[in-house]
Amino acid sequence: MLTNFPQKPLMSTYLRCLPALNAKNINKHAVLDLIRFTPSGISRVELAQRVHLTRAAVSTIVTDLLTSGTIREAESRSVNSGRPPILLEINPGGGYVAGIDMGASHMTVIIANYAAHIVEEKEVPLDIAQGPKASIAQADQILRELLSTAKIPLKHLRAIGIGVPGPIVADAGMVLAPPIMPGWDRFPIRDTLEKMWGCPVSLNNDAELGAMGEWAYGAGRGEQNLAYIKVGTGIGSGLLLDGHIYRGATGSAGEIGHLIIKENGAKCTCGNRGCLEAMAGGMAIARQAQAAVRDKKRTRLADIKPIKSLTAQHVAAAARHGDLIAQQILSQAGHHVGVAIAGLVNLFNPNMVVVGGGVAQIGDLFIEPVRETVQKHSLPAATQAVRITTALLGRRSSSMGAAIQALTIALHRGIEKKELAQHRTAK
Repeated sequence: MLTNFPQKPLMSTYLRCLPALNAKNINKHAVLDLIRFTPSGISRVELAQRVHLTRAAVSTIVTDLLTSGTIREAESRSVNSGRPPILLEINPGGGYVAGIDMGASHMTVIIANYAAHIVEEKEVPLDIAQGPKASIAQADQILRELLSTAKIPLKHLRAIGIGVPGPIVADAGMVLAPPIMPGWDRFPIRDTLEKMWGCPVSLNNDAELGAMGEWAYGAGRGEQNLAYIKVGTGIGSGLLLDGHIYRGATGSAGEIGHLIIKENGAKCTCGNRGCLEAMAGGMAIARQAQAAVRDKKRTRLADIKPIKSLTAQHVAAAARHGDLIAQQILSQAGHHVGVAIAGLVNLFNPNMVVVGGGVAQIGDLFIEPVRETVQKHSLPAATQAVRITTALLGRRSSSMGAAIQALTIALHRGIEKKELAQHRTAK
């Protein structure tokens, strides 16, 4: 029997879509995920060692997966002499999925094959505050456009993952009282999309998907205790604790953007004052830059007209060109984020904190103040174990996480359907 299942973050996704699993099937699903997430493939011998099964048991499972076309064999390219071992990898030709990341001000849609290789991708501006109907219509338009470009019929998509910037009620497939998503509260997102697209849909918080994307293919590959901090228009976090995505009692765990950083500080979208998001999110950075221009401070940001059009991206560009005011704004934002992360490090003791989102792409001008502040305010016992880094996948972290969730459903549902078909044939 399998022990120490290594892909815990994915278990709940496909269990919702599948009937009760017996021990043999659980082992097959575990073997499949080990093949999925082992870089450059894995041999039968290593599989047996990793899942604590006999070679005969692993051979039976592998034969089933090969016969179904879910996986394929490939020779190792790293052996200098002798016969290279036969490695196992996901068959990319098995099908396609989509991943959609809806942020507060942008949307990224990707089409990926079964090996998680991106076939088509597009990022467009999005105003999440326009409400669910308009936002979903825009997502549908972009998805169909990419499918048309790739010459893939919609009916050939096996599953779709989608992330939104709000607290998720996973079982219901909706968001609950999201601060920056007016009109979305309790809207049946998953049911609406499954009816529209005719395939299974996985709905998650965008920062949780960022954690999953970085865990699977990015900076946090293989980490069991990881926090992903998404710093964009808003600020959120995804928590991977002991190999499990932690959502809390109502799905609102990880709302780091609404920790109070400064009492009686700037007004936040949630109604409170001094929240991290109101002090260091993209909108806050833009607001501080606009105030600096109005105060006649010497900055190249004054060249942006009208002042209300000035964004965090403008601040980042100015900072890279040596603008002192822009650099000070970003440094202060990094300090605020570092204070919040220091509390998270003290509370959850992660191995790694990955900082992603649009603001984080600014680089060292933002991330160094984060690191310095965490070092200063975290307990030594926690600080010595944690690494703080930027997202390796960049702006793709959440959309890749969404595709991973979709692939989890598609791949595991596929082998379960084949198991059921074989069972009926045997009868």
